[in-house]
Amino acid sequence: MSSLNLDDFTDLIERPDGGVRRDAEARRERQVVPPGSLGRLDDLGEWLAAAQSAVPVRPVERPRVVLFAGDHKIAELGVSSRPAGGAADLVREVLEGGRPVSVLARRLGVPVRIVDMALDCDPETLPAEVVRHRVRRGGGRIDVEDALTAEEAEAAFRAGMAVADEEADSGTDLVVLGDLSVGGTTAAGALVAALCGTDASVVTGRGGLAIDDLTWMRKCAAIRDALRRARPVLGDQLRLLATVGGADLTAMTGFLLQSAVRKVPVVLDGVVTAACALVGQRVAFRAPDWWLAAHDSGEPGQAKALDRMALEPLLSQGVTVGEGTGGLLALPLVQAAAALAAELPERPEAAEDSADEKVMDAEEKAQDAEEKVQDTERD
Repeated sequence: MSSLNLDDFTDLIERPDGGVRRDAEARRERQVVPPGSLGRLDDLGEWLAAAQSAVPVRPVERPRVVLFAGDHKIAELGVSSRPAGGAADLVREVLEGGRPVSVLARRLGVPVRIVDMALDCDPETLPAEVVRHRVRRGGGRIDVEDALTAEEAEAAFRAGMAVADEEADSGTDLVVLGDLSVGGTTAAGALVAALCGTDASVVTGRGGLAIDDLTWMRKCAAIRDALRRARPVLGDQLRLLATVGGADLTAMTGFLLQSAVRKVPVVLDGVVTAACALVGQRVAFRAPDWWLAAHDSGEPGQAKALDRMALEPLLSQGVTVGEGTGGLLALPLVQAAAALAAELPERPEAAEDSADEKVMDAEEKAQDAEEKVQDTERD
């Protein structure tokens, strides 16, 4: 019997500090630039302050890109522009520095971590650090069979949790989460359709490397068939991930939830991360408060999932490549919001009022303490 109880996350995950957020809002009102004039950067700064439980907000100095990788057997049906089993090539290209995420990460000075969960290649062909969490080679064809066994699903989920703990323990202060997969958007579409109670055609997109109409129809049919298998297990999120998710998506879900437990903010990239976040919301309703939607990838499944979680994307640049690229594009905005919230000076009169309020608060606290002492002496 499994010792993993997902219900525990409901109690373990707290919302970002609401009191600190109100303090951040009050500080923003005292600054020289009028509140609201910086648009969403104001909200971002206050969100970060609440997540860090710090006013003024601390700069984001140790961000990290974490990419979970896996192959999905459903790609054998011709639902992707990439060949089935081709995710390992993507991983090698990222490691060699030739993918968009590699270029942006170099430019921004952000380390990239790749976690192989189910690549269809010999583990000896990749660095040991990449493959050490692998659960299996490839995943089941979700239109006719489960992606994972129950034991594999638990192992993948725990691996995601372990990676989140490793990042938190190493001092990572914000994660850009993405995927490296072939067939992953098909699995993501099945998850979103199942959890939103919608038809396959509503969530079927064109993928990172755009597909033609015939391929889209095959993909839609694959999601429809997977959806039939997903609906009976909707009440058990781990079983749902085992049925139509895959090792990489299961690990990402565990990573997202454990990151919320550890109070590490996460920037979501595309449809795959959005689907995992939607599963995570079903597990713990407070968890999405720790996540930020980076961009609108144009994938209908992503839009559906983000709408269900009330997460509004920061950017809309038409970026479909995936791999955490959109998340990295949003990172400078987050860092800018933190800098503005922390470094903009307060208006002189506002600073004086704030100082007077602090003195009054201190006097009130001292008076309360004195009254308690007197009451004790009388007793």
